[in-house]
Amino acid sequence: MSIWNSAIGAMIGFSLGGPIGALIGGVIGSRFGAKRASTTFSANQQHQAAFFAALFACLAKLAKADGKVSKEEIEAVDRFIEERFKFDSEQRRFAIEIFNRAKDDKNTYEDYASQLSSLLGRNKNALVVFYELLFELAMSDGVLHDREKELLEKTVHIFNIDPDIFNNLRSQFSEATSNPYRVLGVTEDMELEEIKNIYRRKRKEFHPDTLVSKGLPEELIKKAREKFIEIQEAYGAIEKKKIQ
Repeated sequence: MSIWNSAIGAMIGFSLGGPIGALIGGVIGSRFGAKRASTTFSANQQHQAAFFAALFACLAKLAKADGKVSKEEIEAVDRFIEERFKFDSEQRRFAIEIFNRAKDDKNTYEDYASQLSSLLGRNKNALVVFYELLFELAMSDGVLHDREKELLEKTVHIFNIDPDIFNNLRSQFSEATSNPYRVLGVTEDMELEEIKNIYRRKRKEFHPDTLVSKGLPEELIKKAREKFIEIQEAYGAIEKKKIQ
């Protein structure tokens, strides 16, 4: 994630505009003294910058949704930083500053989520990955608080993604073991051929190469690969059960 390693991040913030751009520019600008520049950046560069800034901003808003940021939620954010993204010390400091600044700024959760949705509207799979990370944080303390539930339900509509995703994820986090039917978003009474068609579509949509080509930050491809494998394993389990 070299995009954060210099004042270039602040310039991207300026070119993005909106609450996400202001957040990027404010954090990096205050540290590097960056000023507005005429440099232009590719759509992928801007989308990657927006994805990470919005992720940690929304994580901050979601963590504080129930009135306070819990120890478990802080640990979950640190786990994302360390395990999922493999940030170096400089990148970690940046992520924490984004989190801390967004936690108490005047923008709302909906402001950040809406801008990200407008930027990545053609990349619904990236928004699904984003949503699953938010859900994981919300459930990190073992409880889905009312305000967290409200924001996550609202996010489905902001992102215009599968309306069943909230209930599917909630069930997955509540169950001791993963339910393959919920992973694929199918029901047990469906014919195998119908399930296979849904599986093939999801497999194509979440293939890591597809997401890379659409500009998903490389640090999040690991999450996409995990979902890709989960989809394959879910179909394998269903197929085995159906043909017995």
